[in-house]
Amino acid sequence: MVDVALELVLTAGVVCLLFVVYQTWMTNVAADQRQDEVAESVRGGWEQSAVPAAPDSGEGFAFVHIPELGATWSRAIVEGVDEDDLQAGPGHYPNSAMPGEIGNFAVAGHRNGQGSPFVDLDELEVGDPVIIETADSWFVYRVTSNEIVPPSTAAAIRPVPGGTMDDQPTEAYLTLTTCHPEFSVRERLIVHALLDSSVSKVDQPRGPAILASGQ
Repeated sequence: MVDVALELVLTAGVVCLLFVVYQTWMTNVAADQRQDEVAESVRGGWEQSAVPAAPDSGEGFAFVHIPELGATWSRAIVEGVDEDDLQAGPGHYPNSAMPGEIGNFAVAGHRNGQGSPFVDLDELEVGDPVIIETADSWFVYRVTSNEIVPPSTAAAIRPVPGGTMDDQPTEAYLTLTTCHPEFSVRERLIVHALLDSSVSKVDQPRGPAILASGQ
């Protein structure tokens, strides 16, 4: 009986694992298709000079490029962090700063499933560049730190990361958040970065050299 029970437990574990893998794969396929549609919509809007002053929930408005995760790694960023928003790609926390602005430009993304945009976020190290592309500019942020926090911690996305809501920022920050560890929502992985430089697309339409070199 013990052997039978053990076999049943192991079988159930394998079935659960296969289900998780299947669910992750299926949601990735659907999310990748949606991400492609959002990216195409953003590029198309830029070509027509149709840039919304304030994007609606679920609407794409910028791109994040992380050379450390691959020479062509890029994701369209949408407005909002509701589940439906995050199915389309990394989402901008409403009321946080916009790209290049003084304050904290905070972005959340799934680590597994729904396209898994931030699955390798833990590979980023201090000094690595994270480039945000908007309709008219490129903003190069440099990673300053990463931390693991409880999921209820909100200080990471405040105007000054780790500060209070009353703190007045004097610099432009970027914060990327995702679940930790993989296949779990037990904690949050937080990557902080600070604006290092910016350039207009008029001067560098293809982006700064760092976009290709990653250095």
